[in-house]
Amino acid sequence: MLAVLLAVALQGCPQRIQVTAPSARSTTATLSMTECGRRVLGPWRARVGRNGLSAHHREGDGTTPTGTFGIGPVVYGLDPDPGLQLRYHRLVCGDWWDGDPRSPTYNSFRHVACGRNPPFAGGSEALWRITPAYRLFAFIRYNAAPAVPGRGSAIFLHVDTGRPTNGCVSLPHARLAAVLRRLRPGAAISIHSA
Repeated sequence: MLAVLLAVALQGCPQRIQVTAPSARSTTATLSMTECGRRVLGPWRARVGRNGLSAHHREGDGTTPTGTFGIGPVVYGLDPDPGLQLRYHRLVCGDWWDGDPRSPTYNSFRHVACGRNPPFAGGSEALWRITPAYRLFAFIRYNAAPAVPGRGSAIFLHVDTGRPTNGCVSLPHARLAAVLRRLRPGAAISIHSA
């Protein structure tokens, strides 16, 4: 009974992932996760954009956008579901992220029949082909619907590849899985410099 009461109480408890870089030009940051204002994971070293952080992120500029954003509500990946509370979509051939600023579905997940060219172009990503970064990832809801063309797309919390990202936040696989397993609907991520 106590476990049930605790689970119900935690459902209303805010979750936040905090990403703090030492400066706006840094390509590394510290990531921690809090619930009800108490740290539950981290602090851990994370990677951010190859050009640091920016409050004015634009498509392809290599910066990680600063601010507070929702995360999810779906987690994606090439790996089997690692036991998440959020919905999980295992990637298959034809799963794309639309990065074409001229597309009406800009900055969203799209499935196109395997082997067919998508109706969007630009910086769109064939998600099922990108390893190891997309073994497991969640959408950071920067420029989410309604997306502003050119403001940026495909900002994810994904698996670390050993180098700075193109604008995402990355963690080693085991640590990312630990964060994503804890996430509940309504979680937020805050990204900023010290």
